[in-house]
Amino acid sequence: MRRLISALALTSFLVGAVPAITLAQSLPGFTLFSGVEGKNQLPYRLDFGGQTNGWDRYRLRLPAKGNKLAIAQFAITYPDYYEGTFDPKKIEVRVKNKAVPLSEVKWDKEGHIIQIFPQEPVPAGSSIEVVLSNVKNPSSPGMFYFNCQVLSPGDVPMLRYRGTWIIGIS
Repeated sequence: MRRLISALALTSFLVGAVPAITLAQSLPGFTLFSGVEGKNQLPYRLDFGGQTNGWDRYRLRLPAKGNKLAIAQFAITYPDYYEGTFDPKKIEVRVKNKAVPLSEVKWDKEGHIIQIFPQEPVPAGSSIEVVLSNVKNPSSPGMFYFNCQVLSPGDVPMLRYRGTWIIGIS
């Protein structure tokens, strides 16, 4: 009987620990009903847990297979109900773990858009990470759709949709 009770106690402890481990990683989970097709959902990571009213670092990834053309501009839009703040001086674009020199970063609070202009276009086929450091998460929990649009050099001067990061703040 003692063995059975010990086994049950150990099992309940381990089962209880799994959600805490999963939450601490701050990676996107499996999304069933988002309205965004799976092929358009982009991976991301929140370095400091994605807690409401907390400071965080967002690592927004653009996998190489979707970057068929060079990128001269990134435009990240977010919903008007997202009440977090960004620090334009702490935004960078990384390719192969190296920061790409930027000519300008604009954050339009009223328009709910962050525009990022690399000095040189990011080469096609690159795996890209847009890092937003010193982010103040919103005070209310929720799911926030951050849409990425890109402009290629020599392209028609229209941004084209690249995908969506579905960011959960708890």
